[in-house]
Amino acid sequence: MSSHAAAVEHNENLHTEGYPTYHTGNAEDAYIEGYDPVSLSAPHSSLLKTSTWLGMGLVMASLAGFGTLLFGLAQFFWGTGTADHSPVTLMVIGGVIGVVLLVVGLVLAAVVGRKDYKAYTKRTGRYN
Repeated sequence: MSSHAAAVEHNENLHTEGYPTYHTGNAEDAYIEGYDPVSLSAPHSSLLKTSTWLGMGLVMASLAGFGTLLFGLAQFFWGTGTADHSPVTLMVIGGVIGVVLLVVGLVLAAVVGRKDYKAYTKRTGRYN
């Protein structure tokens, strides 16, 4: 048995296979030396976190704000036609919405969503 083997409890009364219970608290203690866990099912995967997906959704939603900013810029330079609104208002509203959604989305995806991965790399020294 390698030095990375964890104490695993097996229940002989089960008729179907289940997931083992790790007494050490970390699944990576049972990893084989040299194993590089890059799958979706890795316990430290950022793809399993809701905050990652919400953050990336907010980044995509920020495109609507930047599109409104661009529309306001086009009206500012080439005229508003028959519209009676100020293009500066569209630029400000679009810019604020775009920047706020982009910043909040990046913080959710890059900081909150990657928190477990950063803890994993600090705990194990593995980078994958």
